[in-house]
Amino acid sequence: MEGSRIENLINAKKSLKLSLEKSKSVGLALEKAGPRLGEIRQRLPSLGAAVRPIRADRDALAAVGGHINRAVGPAAAVLKVFDAVHGLEKSLLSDPRSDLAGYLSVLKRLEEALRFLGDNCGLAIQWLEDIVEYLEDNSVADQVYLASLKKELKNLREFQHGELDGGLLDAALFKLEDEFRLLLTENSVPLPMSAAAAAGDQACIAPSPLPVPVVHKLQAILGRLIANERLDRCVGIYVEVRSSNVRASLQALNLDYLEISVSEFNDVQSIEGYIAQWGKHLEFAVKHLFEAEYKLCNDVFERIGLDVWMGCFSKIAAQAGILAFLQFGKTVTESKKDPIKLLKLLDIFASLNKLRLDFNRLFGGAPCAEIQNLTRDLIKRVIDGAAEIFWELLVQVELQRQNPPPMDGNVPRLVSFITDYCNKLLGEDYKPILTQVLIIHRSWKRQSFQERLLVDEVLNIVKAVEQNVETWIKAYGDSDSTLSNFFAMNNHWHLCKHLKGTKLGELLGDSWLREHEQYKDYYSTIFLRDSWGKLPGHLSREGLILFSGGRATARDLVKKRLKKFNEVFDEMYTKQSSWVMPEQDLREKTCQHIVQAVVPVYRSYMQNYGPLVEQDTSSTKYAKYTVQKLEEMLLCLYRPKPVRHGSLRSPTFNAKYGNGVPDLRRTASAVV
Repeated sequence: MEGSRIENLINAKKSLKLSLEKSKSVGLALEKAGPRLGEIRQRLPSLGAAVRPIRADRDALAAVGGHINRAVGPAAAVLKVFDAVHGLEKSLLSDPRSDLAGYLSVLKRLEEALRFLGDNCGLAIQWLEDIVEYLEDNSVADQVYLASLKKELKNLREFQHGELDGGLLDAALFKLEDEFRLLLTENSVPLPMSAAAAAGDQACIAPSPLPVPVVHKLQAILGRLIANERLDRCVGIYVEVRSSNVRASLQALNLDYLEISVSEFNDVQSIEGYIAQWGKHLEFAVKHLFEAEYKLCNDVFERIGLDVWMGCFSKIAAQAGILAFLQFGKTVTESKKDPIKLLKLLDIFASLNKLRLDFNRLFGGAPCAEIQNLTRDLIKRVIDGAAEIFWELLVQVELQRQNPPPMDGNVPRLVSFITDYCNKLLGEDYKPILTQVLIIHRSWKRQSFQERLLVDEVLNIVKAVEQNVETWIKAYGDSDSTLSNFFAMNNHWHLCKHLKGTKLGELLGDSWLREHEQYKDYYSTIFLRDSWGKLPGHLSREGLILFSGGRATARDLVKKRLKKFNEVFDEMYTKQSSWVMPEQDLREKTCQHIVQAVVPVYRSYMQNYGPLVEQDTSSTKYAKYTVQKLEEMLLCLYRPKPVRHGSLRSPTFNAKYGNGVPDLRRTASAVV
């Protein structure tokens, strides 16, 4: 029995030991299971959400598949196009010059892709938003998941309104603009200026300055840029490059004078050289440069429309210098009024009239309104100014009549100027232009014009000058009749000589010309008779041949008469040495007559009676001049004084001569 009890204790011991070991194992297992239970606890909400659709309405679960399929289809197409756009990036970021046609083709594909995205991206997003709304309404998906989907769709919606291509299209378009500018710049070469071209002697029209292949490339680039609303930028680039090229071509003409202002010159005469250049330069610019730009604008932009290429051309013309040409003409019209200005205004009108058809064709469109207005204003100023000066000439010439005549007996500047001036007005160069100007001017006033009006007015001006001369002849008075005769001889011969054989002379008639020639002869005779013709009388031989008082008495008479001769000669010579006879033929003939009247008598007298005084210690006092010296002195009379060439701005010159031509507005200055 005791043995059985011990065996039971041993068994109990083993059982207890086994229980302890199991407890220990369970403890260890529980210790390891703790973290796993934590993980399970954390996953339980997501597991619950995952199995929630199982608890959703069976119809809702059945319909969700169709909704998802309809939304995924468009979204997948959009994603595919996005991938295609990304694939174009390398080609569009390369240089288009290497293959412009290929580049434009790729760019067009990008435009088509962006249009597809623009049309479909919003639709795909809307369908995705619809399925999210369906999932939310039917509790088919977890709220956290739905919130994440909504956030992503919101980002997509914002992206849709931005750059779908990440700025790739803009980058490609900027590259095309650069290529457009580069093509223009490389092929825009200033027109070479030869001497003949600069002088305006070439009448040919410059050809299109760009090769046809280049024009085609520009048109191709324009097509894509215009499709992307970049026409204004293209026009800006084109105008900038081409106007700069025209300005470079014009630089060789040295057009600085176009910027001159009225305050920078005294009168039109001081810039008449510029006015002559202006006409030639304007013709060259219009026929060679603006004509070419007009044609090129049409070639490049013709497919876009008339207003576009005409507007482009008008900007080029304005920026290249046409406005400066018109402004110079306006400056001339604003200058001081004088007769020379009339001729220069007629020159300007002739230049503009010569280019009238070119101006109407090149600048006749609506975009050239500013150029048209400035041109019309210039023409009106020119016509009004020319007509005003012309119709005032007669009155202004008459006003000069009250001025005193010149003290040197010369032909007054007014007489020489007006005779030459009126010849020009009736000459082939100016008469047609002046006639046209006067016709237009009178038509503005609704007045008719007959050509005889012009001729009669010019004849009246010449007759007014003729009357001035008669008035000045009398103005010398009896106290200086010799100078009066000298002046009359000078002026009658000037009128006869300078009008004979001219258009004006023909209108005045042969009888008028003969009358002045006869007056010249008459006054020449009176002048010689009353001045130098009296000088030989002082060398009288009376009392010397029959004188019986001896040699000493004869010597005294000779001395007395030679002394008187010398005194009168010196007085006359001194006085008349300051007189001027401008016409060489009249001067030489007059001096020869004086020599013939004086020298033979003097020579004979000195040969016969000179020895009586030559042995005297004071012989030089009486035999003051040799025959040769006397003749030389007389032949040198009445020569014009040397003209010192100086600036027209000289105060002395302006005070004496006005503008270098008669200032027909003055009434108190001397006639020179």
